Amino acid sequence: MKLSVVIVNYNVKYFLEQCLHSVRKATEQVPTEVWVVDNNSVDHSVEMVTQRFPEIKIIANKENLGFSKANNQAIRLSTGEYVLLLNPDTVVEEDTFLKIVRFMDENPDAGGLGVRMIDGSGKFLPESKRGLPTYDVAFYKIFGLSSLFPKSKIFGRYHLGFLDEHKTHPVQILAGAFMLIRRKVLDEIGLLDEDFFMYGEDIDLSYRIIKAGYQNYYFPLTSIIHYKGESTKRSSINYVFVFYNAMIIFAKKHFSKSNASLFSFLIRIAIYFRAAVAIFHRFWKKFLLPILDIIVLFIGLHLLKEYWGRNFNIVYPIAFMYKVVPAYCLLWMTSVFLSGGYDLPIKFNRIVRGIFTGTLIILVVYALLPEEKRYSRALILLGAVWAAMSMMGMRLFLNFIAGKQFALASTAPKRLIIVGKNEEGSRVLSLLKSSDMAHNFIGFVCPEESNTSPKGSTDYQRYYLGTTDKLKEFSEVFSIDEIIFCGKDMSSQEIIDYMSRIPAKDVEYKIAPPESQFIIGSSTVENPGELYVIDINNINRTVNKRNKRLIDFTLSLFLLIISPVMFFMQRNPLGYFANLIQVLTGKKSWVGYTKSDNRLETLPKIREGILSPADSFYPTKTDSLTISRLNSLYAKDYRIYTDLHILRKGWRNLGR
Repeated sequence: MKLSVVIVNYNVKYFLEQCLHSVRKATEQVPTEVWVVDNNSVDHSVEMVTQRFPEIKIIANKENLGFSKANNQAIRLSTGEYVLLLNPDTVVEEDTFLKIVRFMDENPDAGGLGVRMIDGSGKFLPESKRGLPTYDVAFYKIFGLSSLFPKSKIFGRYHLGFLDEHKTHPVQILAGAFMLIRRKVLDEIGLLDEDFFMYGEDIDLSYRIIKAGYQNYYFPLTSIIHYKGESTKRSSINYVFVFYNAMIIFAKKHFSKSNASLFSFLIRIAIYFRAAVAIFHRFWKKFLLPILDIIVLFIGLHLLKEYWGRNFNIVYPIAFMYKVVPAYCLLWMTSVFLSGGYDLPIKFNRIVRGIFTGTLIILVVYALLPEEKRYSRALILLGAVWAAMSMMGMRLFLNFIAGKQFALASTAPKRLIIVGKNEEGSRVLSLLKSSDMAHNFIGFVCPEESNTSPKGSTDYQRYYLGTTDKLKEFSEVFSIDEIIFCGKDMSSQEIIDYMSRIPAKDVEYKIAPPESQFIIGSSTVENPGELYVIDINNINRTVNKRNKRLIDFTLSLFLLIISPVMFFMQRNPLGYFANLIQVLTGKKSWVGYTKSDNRLETLPKIREGILSPADSFYPTKTDSLTISRLNSLYAKDYRIYTDLHILRKGWRNLGR
């Protein structure tokens, strides 16, 4: 066997499927065995691999063993002359394996090899080539000097930014996302160090290759897509501690005692520095808007109170500003939050809806208060107008100065084109039409040169624009926001080439794998690896998840209050109380999918439910096909009313 490909997977089923499609094509030119090691995923990755890729050898672990141990499991069983460690969130070109094996054959001094990587937006990933993280290199990286001076031969050594990304170079460190190693070298230096659970193992292995007298190479004559950041979130505090502690393990293993101590000291400073930055970033992201809102609301209501009191000779008690006004502000902000007014991208209609709802609640409470506590209905209405205007104005200002961090939702649907032939292009278009995603479909582009009009369905001919040699022109002329490539009709090499050629700042790229009901893409450089399941994903929208949890919690409190009555009306009274506790603590939901559906793995993941959509038809029994359709409809078109309707129908079974 010439090549063994090892892929460690953990809960990225959709990315893994797309990766394996590209790997399958790349193996046609090189004798290859493919191993997938699953670290106890719960997203049915193992079942997907078994059903769709029967030729692949799979190891299904019963626990998450970490990256190093999982890779070593497959390496020990593999037989290839070369071993490729490949991330599941990657796409390789059809001739990638042929080119890298040929290079290794022609360069016996090569112990390891990495390739040119781009993210899902077509942007070059600088970690494709890296230098050894000595204490000075690490210092420049930790404190941002490498980012400020990426091309510097002094400050830019972490990512070797001074080396041409399009030329082959000897490098010190290879990226674990794509790391080709000669079997002979592994036999000499050993496998991945299992002291590294995640991160740092690629640096350690790369350094051991060099110490053994071999060379690592950066090879840009083939490129891969790496949806960097899908499996882990690099801004999290947990990432900071895991990554930098891995660097300490590396230093203690390879540096002298004095250098290791200095390196460890710097790393520990970096941990606290980066952790502080991560905490501040998280705080900034989550609480900046609410803090600004409450300050502006309070100041505005104070000025309104002064104006209204001065012009109408009204004297407000001190308690009005320190008790009543804060209560108004919190009610409006809570209502806006529950309406999705703090979700990104920002939608002004959610803010208006939240302010309107909050105002109604305030007016209802106001009407129930005794006369001496009713300070001013006019101030409530004026305050509501100020709240709506100030919140929208604040978001417009933040969007102007900070851009995508406070992105405004576009009112116009995305203008998109599909690059594919008749059959597959039409299939992808039908998926878009059946989804809840707003889109403005411009036309089809055929991935082949042709001087004749296209053959195919009437829709395909009607929306046919031309061939891919004019793709860049089409994107400019029609102001295209999104390009969807049909993986069945285009090679990975062609897709990567077009992604590199058309500026990512103007266009979003997505790939529709063959025979799949999802599209993978990257909408922004800041959020690479974003997954789009376009057929059924409505229930997993942030506002719906929040509303569903709010309904569960509110209903549980209400049911707890009336439980003395409900106890005697339940078919299983003891189960009723057990379910109440589980829903209150978030372990279950009052409504979920019907468990007997054998297609559950294709649906968005939600909490296990006590009742299900099938209870809408109680006591009528439903067949398996109807159950499957009900579950799909529940996921795709979720509404709060749906849960309330199901609860009304099945209220006697809450102890199930």
